[in-house]
This record gives sequence, structure tokens and C-alpha cells, in this order.
Amino acid sequence: MPRKRYKDSVEIRVLLSVGLGTFMSALDASVVNTVLPVIRADYRVPVEVIQWVSTTYLLIMGSLLLTFGRLGDLRGHKRVYLAGLVVFVPASVLCGISPSVEMLIAARVLQGIGAAIVVSTAPAILIGSVHPSRMGQALGLQAAMTSIGLALGPSLGGWLTDQWGWRTIFFMNVPVGVSAFALGLRHIPGEKSSPLRKETFDRVGALLFLAAFLALQVALSRGNDWGWLSAPTLGVFAGSAALGYLFLRQETTATSPMLHLILFRNRLFSFSVGSALVNYICMASVLFLVPFYLIQGRGFSAAKAGMVMTAQFLSMVVAAPVSGRIADRIGSRGPATTGMAILAVGLFILSALNGESALYFVVIGLVVTGVGVAIFVTPNNSAMLGTAPPGRKGIASGILATSRLLGMATGVSLAGAILAGVGGGRSTHGIPPERVFKAIHIGFLAAGLMASAGTVLTAARNERRTH
Repeated sequence: MPRKRYKDSVEIRVLLSVGLGTFMSALDASVVNTVLPVIRADYRVPVEVIQWVSTTYLLIMGSLLLTFGRLGDLRGHKRVYLAGLVVFVPASVLCGISPSVEMLIAARVLQGIGAAIVVSTAPAILIGSVHPSRMGQALGLQAAMTSIGLALGPSLGGWLTDQWGWRTIFFMNVPVGVSAFALGLRHIPGEKSSPLRKETFDRVGALLFLAAFLALQVALSRGNDWGWLSAPTLGVFAGSAALGYLFLRQETTATSPMLHLILFRNRLFSFSVGSALVNYICMASVLFLVPFYLIQGRGFSAAKAGMVMTAQFLSMVVAAPVSGRIADRIGSRGPATTGMAILAVGLFILSALNGESALYFVVIGLVVTGVGVAIFVTPNNSAMLGTAPPGRKGIASGILATSRLLGMATGVSLAGAILAGVGGGRSTHGIPPERVFKAIHIGFLAAGLMASAGTVLTAARNERRTH
């Protein structure tokens, strides 16, 4: 019994280290957006310049997830994870002391690199450190930490800025990151040597994926401004497709490929990736469209709209650990399918919003979608990571994180295209509220139908228990 208690205590400390790391990276993905107007006023730069403070972080992080997931498999997840914290914390200090916007953007690049390392290796560390019977619970608690970071970002960033200035939002990463590093250094177990460590790193594949992902993200993020059928947008999409083809060709011929395509021959793995993409596309539509409904359609203040939006994140914090425990007991397919179905119901509820909808009706829609996402994500992640063979957990973690960012970017782009199209232009400025309500209806109806298709996809995969 004492040995069991000691082992449980070590697992808790590992979870705390990984949870702090993922919390910190999620917090920095959302906290900066709140204070961008303040940073812009401080540096006195145009909006198109200051937006790169936020965009750069996400672009760099997303483009490097597979790379560092693969490095974790080759060099050891603990070593790579701790290196990510060593990059992220000093980069946060550089952000806080930046005398110019150019230096701030450069420091955000370093932050994005550190975040990519942390996010891509954290799930692999968890499933290698806890007993298989508690994998879902551990992943659920990690998902809850991520949700807390996303939920706290706007309110915490605004409060810190009001009290001590915007630079404090970066300095707060120091104690969090140092604590995560100290706990990880002492309690994350080191991996035993593996024959896979003798494989080489596919530099060509890594560069091709980096270029293809960046090009795709640029096209998705700028499509509304440039026009989806304009020459620049189509050209960047074509460039991304060409680079993606070259990447896949490289991976089929390389001796030690960065992305092992054989993983996708497993139906559970490939269907889980597809379901994750659908889930995050739908989630992004909520995060993008609901603020427009509240602020532009209903005339709420940004602060009040932010308070309403926290309902979704709080419901995710509560539901994610519960979903993980259920998946540990009965398997992943049932909970994941149920979660996707609940998400579809929540999206259909939101599609009925209009100018007369009671505020509690909005909150109900947000809570239902949040519960659906939380119930889906944990068992889906558990199933996906559980199918990856030893030595491939890191790249599976990278694929998981990449699907999240790619799905979120795609969802924002699709929702933005619907909003701009229904509004009769590329800008939402001056759109009458009734057009906003129409866009909300069409956007959430489309997302609900997509989630319904995702429910079928999730139910169709083969179940395989990992313990």
C-alpha cells in the first residue's frame, strides 16, 4: 500500500507539471488578444502590425508541433519537454521587456517554439507516466487545465493590465514555468533507451511540413481580406497543396520519416483524427460567432460578452475529467460519440438565436456545446494516443495538437466567410443586426450538420481498449 500511494503521488506531480505547462501555453494563446489595443497604443503602430503579436505565436506553434513530437520520440519526451520550458520562460521575459514591437514579435516567435515543444510532448508524457487504467482521467485533467487557461486569459489579462500594465501578462509565466520545470525535472520518469532512438531526424520532411502548414494558415487567415477566389488566396492555397504533396512524397521514401503514415492505416487512429478536426472546426465557430452575436447583434459590452463566453469554458472544466473516468471504465467510442452528438445539439440550439432570445438561452447553448466538446475530446484523445505503438507516442501527440490548431483555424475561416458573405462584404462594420442574426443562424446550422456527420464518423470507428 505505501508503494501504491507513492506511485500515485508521483503521478499527481507529473500531471501537475504537464498541466502547468499546457495551462501556460493555452493562457498565452488567449491572454494577449485582450490587451492588443493597449499594446498598440503603447507602441503607436497600426492594427495590421500589432495583430502579428497574436498571429505569430499561433503560426509558429502550429507549424512545429509534428517536428517536436518526432524529436520527443527520438530524444526522449522528458528531455524535449523540459527544453520547451527552458525556451518558453526566457522568451516570456523578453516579451515583457521588449522596447519595440519588432522585438516583441520576435520574442513571440520564441514563445511559439517553446509552446510547440510543450504541447506536442505533454500527452506522450502523461500516457507514459500513468497506469493505462487511468489514462482517460489524466488526459481529462490535462484538458481541464487547458480550458482553465483559455477561460482565464481574457479576464486575467485585462485585470493585470489595469493593475500593473500589459507587460505583467508575460512576467506571470515565470513562476508558473519554473514550477513546471522543477516538478518535471524531479518527477517525470526518463524513458528507457529504445532502438527507435537510433533513427535519424527527417530535416527535409520537417522543413516541407513547416512551409506547407504556414502557407495554409496564411491562406485561411487572409482569405476573407483578400477574397476567397482572388489570385493571392488561390495561389497560396495551391502553394500549400504542392508543398503538402512534396511532404507526403518525402515521408513515403525517407528512411526515417518524420510522420509515419502507417499510423493512419489504423482505422481507430485515422477516424479519431478526422473526428477531432470536425470537433475543433465546430468549436471555433462558437468562439468566433457568439461574440459577434452578443456585441454587434445585441449591443453587449466586450466585458459582458466575455463573462457570458466563460460559461462554455467552465462547463468544459467540469465535464472533461468526468468524461476521462468514464472512458477508462467503458472504452472510448461510446463517450466520444455521445459528446459529438451533444455538441451537435448545442450548435442547433445556438442556430435558433435571434434578437429576442433570452440571455439564459445563450448560456444554455454555450454550456451544452462546452459539455459536448469536453465529453468528446478526452476519450477521443485517449483512443488516438492509445493506438500509437511504443516509440510513436510523440508523433501521435504532435498530430493530435496539429489537428486542434488546424481545425480551429479552419473553423474561424469558415465562420468568417459566412459572416462576411451574409453581411454583403468582407468587413462586418456597419452590418445591420438582422444580418448578423441571419449569419448566426446559417453558421451554426452548418456547424450542427457537420457535428452530426462527425457523430456518425465517431460511431463508425473500431473500438479498441488500451488496458
